[in-house]
Amino acid sequence: MRLLRQGFLLPGQLGFEHGSAVPGAFEHCDAPHCKAGCGWPTISIMLTAIETQLISTFTTLLDRARQLGPRRVAVIVADDEVALTAADRALQLGIAVPVLLGNVAAIRARAEELGLADLLSAAELVDTTDAAADAVQLAREGYVEVLLKGHLRTDELLHAVLNKNTGLRTGRLLSDVLLYEDTLAGETRLVGITDGGLNVLPTLEQKQQIVENAIEVMRCLGHSRPKLAIMSATEAVSASLPSTEDAFRLTQMAEAGEFGDIEMFGPLALDCALLESAARAKGITHPAAGRADCMIVPNIESGNLLGKAVKYLGGSQCAHVVVGAKVPILIPSRVESVDDKVNSIALGVLFARR
Repeated sequence: MRLLRQGFLLPGQLGFEHGSAVPGAFEHCDAPHCKAGCGWPTISIMLTAIETQLISTFTTLLDRARQLGPRRVAVIVADDEVALTAADRALQLGIAVPVLLGNVAAIRARAEELGLADLLSAAELVDTTDAAADAVQLAREGYVEVLLKGHLRTDELLHAVLNKNTGLRTGRLLSDVLLYEDTLAGETRLVGITDGGLNVLPTLEQKQQIVENAIEVMRCLGHSRPKLAIMSATEAVSASLPSTEDAFRLTQMAEAGEFGDIEMFGPLALDCALLESAARAKGITHPAAGRADCMIVPNIESGNLLGKAVKYLGGSQCAHVVVGAKVPILIPSRVESVDDKVNSIALGVLFARR
């Protein structure tokens, strides 16, 4: 792995000595033995206090990410049109300092074709034949704070992330949380869907961790007492539909305080999760019913279909983030728009700074 941006070195075994100057650093390291002004990438950065307020639109999400940024975002196998364009826009917005990993000649050629001269002059370029492993290494050392999938398969990236010896495991389940702008109640608000990206048929124990991951994301958006709906096809608990039994057990756990200060209820069908009128019509008075901030789906098929429905049938922009690892991971599909990827970068920045 070779970092090509002039004046930058990598930490640890890659040749960066603690205490040496790094151009472009934001502040100085707070390590007790460190020279002032060292600029070590894992430093504690003094941030202006930002009053916690609810993030209800993607515009607000981008504004908040600007206040917290820029953060180093690794774009893995970066010779990809949409990923490069999104990285350039995130750079222009002040959200990200892109670190572009892969075949540098191919990355430069692609960026030049797209007219992204500013990106090439400001980004850090890492020439590597194993971009996923090297991006994970940079994340382990604190040099980058967010990983964004470029021109490679999701399983290739996750293989590096989940490596027992060199990966980014925390002991927690990884799950994907998608956000979209919901307008059903006559106002715009960001609503989550999880997990439609990673866990195929989660067990009850895995659903507990999916809920815990979702709560973290919701709190990042400013929900002090997030409302979660455990989804199924009906509100009736039945042994013939196992997802309803899991939803009932999760509701009991929430009532016992196992998830902290939240409101969670299930099973709920889609209408009763998002429309108060539908919940009232069925006699459901729980605070989460009809006003869910995040929907916990029973399996990957339902989450995938629901996520694509809000995108392609509902016309909403989206953002999503994989949580549960040491850093947020962005695994957008190849057909997602530049706007969606920029939203995801902003969400990753927000989650990284939680």
